[in-house]
Amino acid sequence: MSPPPSAALALMPDIAGEVLNEPQGALSWVGMDRIHLPIRLAADRSVLATVNAYVDLTDPTAKGIHMSRLYLLLHDHAAQHPLTPMSLKALLGAMLHTHEDMSGSARVGLSFDYCVQRAALKSDNQGWSNYPVRLDAILEDGRFSFELGVEVLYSSTCPCSAALARQLIQSSFDESFESGEPLAFEDVRAWLGTQQAIVATPHSQRSVAEVRVKLDGDIGEFPILELIDALEAGLATPVQTAVKREDEQEFALRNGQNLMFCEDAARKVKRVLETGAYPDYRVRIEHQESLHAHDAVAIDVKGVPGGYTRVEV
Repeated sequence: MSPPPSAALALMPDIAGEVLNEPQGALSWVGMDRIHLPIRLAADRSVLATVNAYVDLTDPTAKGIHMSRLYLLLHDHAAQHPLTPMSLKALLGAMLHTHEDMSGSARVGLSFDYCVQRAALKSDNQGWSNYPVRLDAILEDGRFSFELGVEVLYSSTCPCSAALARQLIQSSFDESFESGEPLAFEDVRAWLGTQQAIVATPHSQRSVAEVRVKLDGDIGEFPILELIDALEAGLATPVQTAVKREDEQEFALRNGQNLMFCEDAARKVKRVLETGAYPDYRVRIEHQESLHAHDAVAIDVKGVPGGYTRVEV
């Protein structure tokens, strides 16, 4: 006759709960990566997130943590609570409560795609833009801290290439019209619309702004869309979704009026973040070159004591 489930469970060995003899030692972080969970954000938005969860192991004699406790806690918490700074604080506290005999710190990282419907630049159309988002929270020595990371795609037109193209257009003009001869407005206007006139164009490339910001633990919601919108407005040339000819023409105009090296883009993003009054930030700009086989990169941090450092590339 089989024992009842409760009795059978009591008979199962719990190796993780045994005392460790050798080798002993505390560990900085122990946990799980790439846990897949549906997460509810503000305004009833749901995303599929990849979650990393850890606690430290402060008891040098403990064989290991209770990973199943962390997994089930994450599962239940995601089902019952929308993702807010306060709910993440509560989650970290619960993670430590389940390991109060061996852990003093906890951390959680969530990665997901944030989709936003965007209107076309000119036409009456719209489409979906996708933004990779990363949220990290840590409870260490009784202190909570939060970090939000986003990636924004935009177009960058090279200022040097634009200047060289203009010079070639001037040369084409010199070849097409005699110096000192009177020019008719209509002749010049017609010439500007020909392939012979615009003999060169500057090169542009798809570019990425990767931004991480520290957040005040007292905020009510994570400012995901607020940060994305501010970055796109500051860069002025975010990539588009639905595009008709009038939208493409407007996009060409915006690129022509916002020529930028990666250094220029980094300074634009820094201006946005300084205006947002974030306690700390890190910026990484990557222009995925169409001229070179390599990419152009600019990196900067706010430079506050104890914050992000320039060491991390």
